[in-house]
Amino acid sequence: MTITVKLFAAMRDLAGSDTETVELPDGATVAELRRELGKLLPIARTLLSRSAVAVNHNTVDNDCPLLTNDEVAVIPPVSGG
Repeated sequence: MTITVKLFAAMRDLAGSDTETVELPDGATVAELRRELGKLLPIARTLLSRSAVAVNHNTVDNDCPLLTNDEVAVIPPVSGG
């Protein structure tokens, strides 16, 4: 299945784009998505491991299964005051 992932803030900057397309097997989980994104964006691996993943506007755990039409976003941690 093809998943289009929306990228924000520092993830967007590292990727050079606000979206990334990832090919995953049917029934893949968020953990598998993280691994594939890490392969596509090796410079972003550390940030990716600390980022939240939202599926259909809800923050999810790594064991959440993905479906082809899911809206997926990677949201890096925010710092500042």
